[in-house]
Amino acid sequence: MTYIDQFMGMRDADSGEDAEVASAVLEQRLAGTRVRIAELPVGHTAYDKALLQLEAARILVDLQRGEEAWDDAREAFDALAGSEDWENAVAACDVMVQTDHPDNLIALGNGVWLAVTFPIDPELTIAMLHHIVEETPDDSDGAAVAAAAAHYVAGLRCEGKHRDDLMFFTGNTLGTVARRHSGVNGQEQFDAWVKRLELESPEAFLPRLRNVVDVLVQDDWWVDRDAIWARLPQD
Repeated sequence: MTYIDQFMGMRDADSGEDAEVASAVLEQRLAGTRVRIAELPVGHTAYDKALLQLEAARILVDLQRGEEAWDDAREAFDALAGSEDWENAVAACDVMVQTDHPDNLIALGNGVWLAVTFPIDPELTIAMLHHIVEETPDDSDGAAVAAAAAHYVAGLRCEGKHRDDLMFFTGNTLGTVARRHSGVNGQEQFDAWVKRLELESPEAFLPRLRNVVDVLVQDDWWVDRDAIWARLPQD
């Protein structure tokens, strides 16, 4: 599960010579991506470049070169969103969140809004929502709302074993949030907590998620939400 491996302990840090080899491989990949950007043909589109910039930004995050990763991902975002490639635009936000840039929470808010609004890769949507869980204080309802939304997305957008795997992950996350939020211990307490916070009802928690996103973004929207919303089917 590509996007949520980082939350499941599957990106173990290497040590010693292995780490040096891994870093060298990443540097080589980065250099190759830079060459491909430089060799883009005359008349290439901003979108063509953005896909390569996103690739470079991901490598830069792994190399812990956050400032460079932000610059590539931020520029890529505008081109990707402009081309309405919402999934890769959210992926660019995911990269930016993993940097130490002062605006990384703004990137999180923009990315979460797009990830929930459009039916993109559910793993990426869940990863973005999990960033909210990690970034909010233990006693904040925001983490509970984000965890509930992630569990809802897993159930809505997936099928079969993939659905089971993602719902197991999001269910565990929701349980962890319940323990840190209210000291919940046991199914009965958990059920009462879910009911008290209205986490069983998307009609209740999704509007609250919008409020969390608004706090993160602070009016620094990188897309025209009204224009996007006006074009969506209004069921």
